[in-house]
Amino acid sequence: MLFGTDRFSGENNRDKPEEECGIFGIYGPGLDVARLTYYGLYALQHRGQESAGIAVSDGSGISLHKDMGLVPEVFSDEILQRMQGKIALGHVRYSTTGSSLVLNAQPLVCYYSKGMIALAHNGNLTNACDLRERLTLEGSVFQSTIDSEVIVNLIARYSQGTIEEGIRMTMKQIKGAYSLAVMTEDKLIGVRDPWGVRPLCIGKLGDTYILASESCALDTVGAELVRDVDPGEIIVISEAGLVSYRTETQESKGMCIFEYIYLARPDSIIDGFHVSEVRREMGRQLAREYPVDVDMVIPVPDSGNSAARGYAMESGIPFEDGLMKNRYIGRTFIQPNQAMRDLAVRLKLNPLKNVLKDKRVLMIDDSIVRGTTSGKMVKMVREAGAKEVHMCISSPPIEWPCYYGIDTSNRNELIAAKLPVDEIRKHIGADGLHYLSIEGLLKVFGSPRDFFCTACFDGNYPIKIAGTAGKFCLENGRKCV
Repeated sequence: MLFGTDRFSGENNRDKPEEECGIFGIYGPGLDVARLTYYGLYALQHRGQESAGIAVSDGSGISLHKDMGLVPEVFSDEILQRMQGKIALGHVRYSTTGSSLVLNAQPLVCYYSKGMIALAHNGNLTNACDLRERLTLEGSVFQSTIDSEVIVNLIARYSQGTIEEGIRMTMKQIKGAYSLAVMTEDKLIGVRDPWGVRPLCIGKLGDTYILASESCALDTVGAELVRDVDPGEIIVISEAGLVSYRTETQESKGMCIFEYIYLARPDSIIDGFHVSEVRREMGRQLAREYPVDVDMVIPVPDSGNSAARGYAMESGIPFEDGLMKNRYIGRTFIQPNQAMRDLAVRLKLNPLKNVLKDKRVLMIDDSIVRGTTSGKMVKMVREAGAKEVHMCISSPPIEWPCYYGIDTSNRNELIAAKLPVDEIRKHIGADGLHYLSIEGLLKVFGSPRDFFCTACFDGNYPIKIAGTAGKFCLENGRKCV
């Protein structure tokens, strides 16, 4: 991520929630499954930029290639040509638990009593520390520091009968958010936790079934979206086709509402909602809540684009591109000293002075975490000649950390947890500041409050942070790692 931890100084200067992980799996005998998975992961690159991996089964064993870096850095044409098989499972990762090491990259591949198994996980377990401690005391050995290895360990332990039964038993043990793709030598299996926190969908390419974190990956490989995996559902894809198993689900759901605000690609459809349409309606709702007399509406590209268009459409105020994005800057780059960190915003965004000069500007972004980057952008637009700079945020204030697979800052770093809105306005130097209300956000979906997880805004966590480790996390406002 652009405003992430400085690799040299260790300073945490991010001002956005970090993404989590992306999953792509395909059961496709006769197809170049590794290459299709490569393209699928490329489409999901926004969900994780630390590492990438693909595991392939040829029916008798599973081969794996994974490394640190972006998808095109990890895989070459030569590597993909070597990875021949009928099933493939891919993963892109941003670490929410566990260190940023190749050992922690996914998919995880191991042997168990029935052969080989590969697992890719998007989400975060809330009782991983307790489970890991119990398993260690019982003799289990762990090679990584990620909670995903706890899951694969439990599946292997409980799969003395069938892999499906092993997964069902594992789901009774683990708590938290998880969308899983599991591959054996002859099956591809998708799993979504009973709350449905993280997304997972089913696609079809001819007679071939695909699992993916977002539908944009299906579009990339020419597949059609069939449906989303339901909360608590196990999907098994094999030579027999697709079979669904239902497990215990919750009366209410806990779909992460931040997927729609920032994390997902705009061209994805998640649980029936078109992400770009939702973001545009967030902008319309902002205009209803905060009418302001300005000359133009500008987005912070790219995450503010749809909301800014929605605000302009609702208010009748002209939409302009006031900030030019450098498309060749990745989400993470080295900032070796403070002077370079101060230039980070300008390296990615450059103001169009001829557009902004002598204008009253409303700038729209999706979120503010620490307030550092927002302040720099307001200053940059003002220095470009704007007479006034107002700011609208298409989400409510982020006051609480996430324990379900998004790496937000510790609570004591969240500016909205420490300051009221007007003090945040002063801190970032804006003439006006408005966050979308929770009520306004939910109105966009027309769904009840308990359909979504809104814990980062209101502290109402749908899944308990289990065990003594979880209590420690909540009391100290950070994750237990």
